[in-house]
Amino acid sequence: MLNIFKKTYNNEERTLFNFMRRGVLFSKLNDEEMSKFTPHLHLRHYTKGEVIFFRDDPSQALYLINSGIITLNIDIEDKFEDLVHLKATDTFGDNAILEGTSRPYNAVCFSDHADVYVIPSAVIHDIFEDDIKIQAKMMSSMAEIYDRFTAHLFRAYKESFGFFDLGRAFMPF
Repeated sequence: MLNIFKKTYNNEERTLFNFMRRGVLFSKLNDEEMSKFTPHLHLRHYTKGEVIFFRDDPSQALYLINSGIITLNIDIEDKFEDLVHLKATDTFGDNAILEGTSRPYNAVCFSDHADVYVIPSAVIHDIFEDDIKIQAKMMSSMAEIYDRFTAHLFRAYKESFGFFDLGRAFMPF
């Protein structure tokens, strides 16, 4: 049966929803759930070499790349080691959906220009407070991201066995 009172979305909104769903973190949300985030998306423009955030900064926002390339790297003493280059539809700063976290890496614009959507973590936490189903879906997606990360970490360790102490990654809290 057709519900004539159900909210409908225009093509621009649907295009944005579909774009956001291409990333793992938003992939489980329906249109109505997605619509709670879109009014709070802020499009920021970055240029090559511009730092988006530094390691150990408080995690105050989640980022979704619209265009360009962002590099995540870690700094060890005076050297920087690239971890990954991210592109359109990739999210970073995912730990902003968790309260009281800090950045484990630096994020820097790698391409000449990058357009990145920013969602403040305070908004995300308010949405979670209002809708536990959205929180559950996004936490499930976050668990998938970390499960994939752990699998990659173990594969990298096996390929370079003996070069680093994996036990240090599993120190008790």
